[in-house]
Formats: sequence, structure tokens, C-alpha cells
Amino acid sequence: MAEFNPLRGFPRLRRAATSFPGNLHLVLVLRPTSLLNSPHSPSSSTDLGFRFSQSDFLLKMPVVMLRSVGDLLRYIDENHLTSDFTAKVEYCQSDWIVLRTSIETFAVTVKEIAQLLQGFGAELSETELPDEANAIEFLLHSHTHRYRQMKDDIRSVLKEGRLLLSNLETVKASKRDEEEEKEIQADMDTVQRLLAQLRDMEEAFDGFFEKHHLKLQQYLQLLRYEISFQEMEEVLERLIAQEKAIGCVGATVVQTEQLLKELETMDKHAEEEMARAQVLILHGHQLAANHHYALVLIIQRCNELRHHCDVITSAIRTKRASLTRARDLLHRLEEALHWCDEGAYLLASQMVDKFQTREGAQEALQYLRCHQKRAPSALKNSQDTLSLEFEAILTPQLQSQITMVTEKLTSMQSMIRNREQCLRKLADVQVRPIQLVAPRPEPDQTLQSCKSPLFSPKHGVDFNVLNSRFSFDLLPGKRAARRNNNQRKIEVMHDYQGNHSCLYGSNPETDPEAEDNPEQVTRHIMKELIATERIYVDELLSVLLGYRAEMEDPSMSNLLPSALRSQKDVLFGNMPEIYQFHSRIFLQDLQGCLETPERVGACFLQRKEKFQVYERYCQNKPHSDLLWRQCSDSPFFQECQKKLDHKLGLDSYLLKPVQRLTKYQLLLKELLKHCTEERYRCELQEALDAMLELLKSVNDSMHQIAITGYQGDLGQLGRVVMQGGFSVWISHKRAAVRMKELARFKPMQRHLFLYEHALLFCKRRNEDNHDRTPFYSFKSCLRMSSVGITETVKGDVKKFEIWYNGREVVYIVQAPTVEVKVAWLTEIRKVLTNQQKLLQDEAPPLPHSDNPLSVSASEMCVSWGRPSVGGCSACLPVPHSSSTASHPHMSREEESIHSSPAHSDPVVHSPRRSWPVPAHSVAICEGLEDWGATDLSNQSDSEEEDQPAPLVRFCYL
Repeated sequence: MAEFNPLRGFPRLRRAATSFPGNLHLVLVLRPTSLLNSPHSPSSSTDLGFRFSQSDFLLKMPVVMLRSVGDLLRYIDENHLTSDFTAKVEYCQSDWIVLRTSIETFAVTVKEIAQLLQGFGAELSETELPDEANAIEFLLHSHTHRYRQMKDDIRSVLKEGRLLLSNLETVKASKRDEEEEKEIQADMDTVQRLLAQLRDMEEAFDGFFEKHHLKLQQYLQLLRYEISFQEMEEVLERLIAQEKAIGCVGATVVQTEQLLKELETMDKHAEEEMARAQVLILHGHQLAANHHYALVLIIQRCNELRHHCDVITSAIRTKRASLTRARDLLHRLEEALHWCDEGAYLLASQMVDKFQTREGAQEALQYLRCHQKRAPSALKNSQDTLSLEFEAILTPQLQSQITMVTEKLTSMQSMIRNREQCLRKLADVQVRPIQLVAPRPEPDQTLQSCKSPLFSPKHGVDFNVLNSRFSFDLLPGKRAARRNNNQRKIEVMHDYQGNHSCLYGSNPETDPEAEDNPEQVTRHIMKELIATERIYVDELLSVLLGYRAEMEDPSMSNLLPSALRSQKDVLFGNMPEIYQFHSRIFLQDLQGCLETPERVGACFLQRKEKFQVYERYCQNKPHSDLLWRQCSDSPFFQECQKKLDHKLGLDSYLLKPVQRLTKYQLLLKELLKHCTEERYRCELQEALDAMLELLKSVNDSMHQIAITGYQGDLGQLGRVVMQGGFSVWISHKRAAVRMKELARFKPMQRHLFLYEHALLFCKRRNEDNHDRTPFYSFKSCLRMSSVGITETVKGDVKKFEIWYNGREVVYIVQAPTVEVKVAWLTEIRKVLTNQQKLLQDEAPPLPHSDNPLSVSASEMCVSWGRPSVGGCSACLPVPHSSSTASHPHMSREEESIHSSPAHSDPVVHSPRRSWPVPAHSVAICEGLEDWGATDLSNQSDSEEEDQPAPLVRFCYL
């Protein structure tokens, strides 16, 4: 080893000693040959430097200082030394350094590549896969990009290694020494080994990344498949929910058809969705065939989709079969109901008077037989058989419909059999040959009674009056005051008693055994009530089907008058509501009392509120009659009457509800007459009272709607308590008295309406038309809070006084009878008592004063009832008198009127008694009459003018 400056070579020796792969046994140091470093100078700088630095150059080996190259040859053969030391070995230090540097750099690069591959593989293995397809795609793209970069680096290193190996081969070819060739071969083996390692790493990395890439792709496929599966599962679950939402049974055939249409629409949609599900299943099988790592999960998802499709298909098939059978059942039931309706229409349209001849009875019987031949198939099966046949789809609703239809079929068949039995008896009557017989005596009056109508005038009801514009006299015992001689008579279609023995059995009036047995009589009356109720229901049905329903038929629209269009609710009123009540409720209630007639009173009481439908019908009757008179000659009604084969017009049938309402109280009276048990008598009496009260309410309401000229709301006056005609005299004690008043003795005829809060005076007038329909012209209105009464008037037991405000104005009222007077006094007393209670509850406490009557009129004015009269143009304020002392003419007898009304009883023949008037302001309603401040005298009916005079405020002196 040669060095010109040994001091600089010491650190290099130290590094060589530590990094040399073997053990150093000897260090040869060749001394430089320079002037300063002469070999003959023992104290040269080299020796000094070495000597002084020997302590620093600590080597655990011997160091020999050589003075010349010759000394070096004693230790190393000249064949192993280069030409620098005058030896034979040819050596280039720079070439050797470049070659060794290239080999070592290549080895380091291969090592770095291995580390990079190992780190990248660990990163790929430890990467968490996201749950979103976009993130998976991004991750797959980034890993592929890095893989390609790594592949480029590996290819670059391989290219560098091949170039290095080529250089080594070139150097080896230029060497002739075997030793040098061996060294070059060793370097070539090293490079080849590094290249082999690099190729192995590349192959391993390619295999690893291929698996990783396949895993990412399969994971992405699985994720997309899962998303598609979840979406398809939601769609199939919605289809299942839609299928469950469609009912298995509809209430009607139309509803069931609609359900079937919805099911078919849903089935088409389900087929489309299930086709998409099949595509998804095939895609899953393809993934499984490609050896997907989630093979088990994919197969499970495919099975789930297939199961959902099978469930939907099976459910739709089952639902379709259920709806089809339900439609079949409902169609049968509707056919049966239609057959029953046709039967009821047929029974109702057959005229009883046609049955009196043999040919008519045979013709009617033939119609019934033809109708029986058209009986639906549901009649051939019993209810149990029908239930067993459709047991799979039977629901409680269907079961109830089957029961209802079966009951209706049974009832209709029973009615048809009864009618057929009657018609057979009439048709089988043998025509006897004509024989000469003696003249027959006059028939007995009792036998003629069998041919009289069921409700004859002896019962107290005149049905001829009921055909007028208003059914005013509905209560028994009343008659119309005026009647036109040309008034039409109402023909009763069903003469019950005349055909009683033929249709319903024996007649209790002609059967002597029945008179001795009250139970048998009540049963006959009950049969009569049920039979007439059925006829009534059939007649209502015939009107609703034959007239009202025909108004909606497009084929009849050309015959329908323009005035009738959209007016069926006016013409028929609430007749459909009445029919529904009687056919579905009341007729069944009456049939349930067939064996226990005494319980029928409870039926009337239970359905008392339902009978209020008649009040609305009667209130609409005037509008219906007016519309009928305008359109009665229409061909539409003639055509409908011809189809129904009715002998009477529609107006007679529109009167049926009014007539029927009056018959119930007659039958209840008969039942009450023959009822023996006390508890049932009480129920029958309550039912009779309820029906009479209903008749009275209807009667009063019919009179009320005929009031004209009242400018206000009659509903604010409360309900009508009483109404009736009276003779009235008026006395004004505070006003100027004319001589004509003193000479007047003729009373005015007034119709009084007693309300809960007022008393109306009206004048009855008659319209100049064909039926002379009455109406009531409003005259005056008295507030009941200011009214007092005197029960008796000297000279006539039928008279009483109605006065107010200290008898300033007194109405002397004469009733038709004493009974009417007592009834009116009783009701007026009740109204006054209620008014006093209302005033006491509502009036504030009055301030203390020595003279309570000195309070001003404004402070004493109190509302005369909760629903005050508003908008009445005839209400005039009357100032209150300052004190009772200002009336010296007031007698002691008149002062006694301030006694308590709560303890006063209506005694007709008692001394003169009065009911008090509260000390409040009085408003007297005098409308449409010429009653002024200077002329308050009574005017007779002949002196009253039709045109109302201007209203003048009262003036008191």
C-alpha cells in the first residue's frame, strides 16, 4: 500500500480494519521517497508523525514500516503487485472502482425494489375496503396505477442488470489471466443471482396483485349485486304489501270487480318486476360460476329472490281465485236481491180490484208463476249449503249478507205463496148456473161494514181533507172549515176489510168468537198492522222505482219536463228515507211482535225519534204539490203510471205517508182497548200519546209554514205549543175611544199561534185556486214575557182575556169549546211560568229604591227570551207606566193579578182571576193592519183592508 502522506492514510486504515470482511494480521507501510522524507534522516517528519500519532492509530496488529519497494517484495510476491510497485500485474484502479460501484449499486437497487414491493404488498393487504361502489372503483384505479409504476421500476432495474452483465462479459473476454477471469466470473454470477431474485420478486408481485385486483373486482361486483338485491327486495316487498292491501272480498259485485281490476294491474306490474328479478338471479349464477369468493352469499340471495317471486305469484293466484269466488257469491246474492225487489215491485203493482174477477186472478197468478221460474240459483241452496260451498272465502260480512238475503228470500217467498194461495182461491171459484130466486132483502148493516174501508170516517179521520195543499187536520176529530164541492176524493187502493177474509184470515169484527177472546182480537189487529205495513212499504218502493228512479233514466229524459229536472228531491221529499226506515227497521220490529202484540207499544216508543222524518216530509208537501200541479199533465208521469199499471196518479201515492201516519194511532187505540195487562197498557198508552203528539207537531208545523207577512225568523220564537182559531175582541183602555168602538159587537176571526216566546195573531185566508188552500196573514206579535191572562170573563165560560202592561191592551178571546179554552189556558200558564223563570235567572239585581216603579224604562227593559225576535217590522216599543197609582180606574180585583202564577189552576167557573205581567217594557207587534195612535179601535173582518197601512208608533196619554 503506497501513500505519500501517511498521516492522511491512518483514518482509511482504521475504516478498513473495521469494515474488512476478514482478520488483519499484518500492516505493511511503505515510506515515501521524497526530499523531506529521506531514508537517511532518522528524524524525519514521517517518523515523527507516526511516532506521535501511534497512540491515536491504535491497531491490534503489527505494523511494519518499509523503506523501499524491495522491502515490500520480501513480504509479497511480485506477481501479485501492480505496475506501480514495479511488478508484472496490469491493473486500472478507476476501471475496477467503476465496475465495483456498478455491481454494488445494482445490488442496493434490487434490495430497495424488494423493500418497496414488500411495503406495497403489506399496504394492499391491510387496506380496509369501503362500502360504496365509487370508493371501491377509486381504490381499484389507484392500486392499478401504483402497480404499473412498480412494474416500470422493476423493468428499469432488470434492464440495468442486463447492461451490467453485458459489460462484465466484455471485460471477461479481454482478460487472459485465469485468476482475473475467475474474479470476473464471480462478479457475473453475483449480477445474475440479483437478476434472478428480481425476476422472482416480479413474478410473486404479479401473482399477489392479480389476486388483489380480482378480489377488488369481485368485491365491487358483490357490492353492486347487494345494492341491486336490496332494491329488488324492496320492490317485491312493496308488491307483497300491495297484494295484501287488496281485499279478498268486496261488499258488492262492483266493488269486487274493481278489486279484480286492481289485482290484474298489480299482476302486470309484478310480472315486470319479477322478470327483472330473474335477470338478477341469472347474474348471481354467473358470478357463482366465475368462482366468486362470496359464492354462498350470492346463492343465498338468489334463493331469497326466487322465494319472494314464488310468494307473490302464489298470493296473486290465491287472491284472484278468492275474488272470483266472492264475485260469484255476491252475484248470486245480488240476483236474489234483485229477484226480491222485482217480486216486491210485482206484488205492489198488482191491483187488488183486479183480483175480484177470475180472469184477473189467473193473470196475476201467471205473473207470479213466471216470476217464480226466474228464481235465482241461490234459492235452490239453503244458507248452510251456501256457507259450506263458499267456506274458504267466507267472512263475517259475507255471512251477514247471506243471512240477510236468505231472510229476505224467505220473507218474499212467503209473501208470494200467500198471494198465490189467495189468487188460487179466487181463480178456482166455480161459476154457478143462473137460478131463479126470490128477491133478496136489504143486506144487514153489519155485513156492509165488512166492505167499508179500513179507516172509515167513524174513526175520526177524513182523508179527503188530506189531499189539500196542507194536511192541516191530521188529528182525529178535526175537519176542514171550508171545502170545495169540486175537491178531488182520495181513492184508497187497498180495501183491507173488504178482502180481509181472503188475504189475512177472519175478520175480528164479524167473528163472534173473536169478540170473546181479547188475545185473538189483538193478534188480528197485529196481523192487520203488519199486513198494511207491508203494503205501505211495497207502495213506497213502487213509487221510488217507478217514478223517482225513472227520472234518472236517459231513455225517459225526452219525456221529463224541464221544470222537473233536478227537482226530484222537491217532488218526492224524503220519501227514500221513510222507505228505508219502514223496510229495514220498523217492519222487522212489527214482525217480531206478531206473537206478542202487546209489545208493539215498546216498538213505537223505541223508534219515536225516527218518526220525525214525517215532519220534514209534511213540511215539504206544499212545495211538492205546487210542483205536481205544474207538471201533472206531463207524458212522463202518464208513461210511468202506464208501466206500473196504477189506476191512481202520483199525487195519490205522494199522500200515502200522510195517510199512513194517521193510521198508527187508530190501531194503537184498538190494541189499547183489548189489552189486559197493565204494564203493556202503559206502554201502549205512551206510544199512543207519542203518535198523537207527533200528529200534533206535524199539524202545527204545517200551519206554521202557511204564515205569510211575518218579517223575521219564526224559528227564533221557539216551537209551536198550540194553534187554533178564535173569536177576538180588542180593548185599548189608554187610547182614544171612538164611537165606532163602543158600537162594535162583532168579533174578529183570528188564528192564534202560541210559541215558547211569543203569541202570534193571524187571519186565515183562502187562496183563489182549485182546492182553496188556506194561508195565514200575520197581524200582530205579543212577547210572552209581557203577557198576562184572566181565566174567566163574565157572561161566557168560553172566553178569557190576554193582556199586557197593566191591561192597557186587552184581547178578549172566545174559544170554540170549553175544553179548548182549558187546554189553551194550561199551555199559556206553562209558558208564562217558564218565562218568569228565565227572566229571574237572566235579570240583574235592581238598585234599591223607595219606589221600585220609578226606574226608567231603559233600565227595566229585559230580553223577552233567549232567542229574541229579530227582524220583525211590526214590533213597536210601548213605554212603561210610571206607577200603578196613576191608574185610579184600576179596581182592586184587577190589582189581584200580581199574585203568583205558579199556584193558579185553570178553574173555568171560578171568580175572575188573572195572570200577572212582569213590570218590563212591552213591545206589541201589530202588523199589516191600520192600527195607529189615534185609531186603535177594533175592526171587523169586513172593514180590514188587504193592503197594510204604514205603521205608527203608539202614543199613550
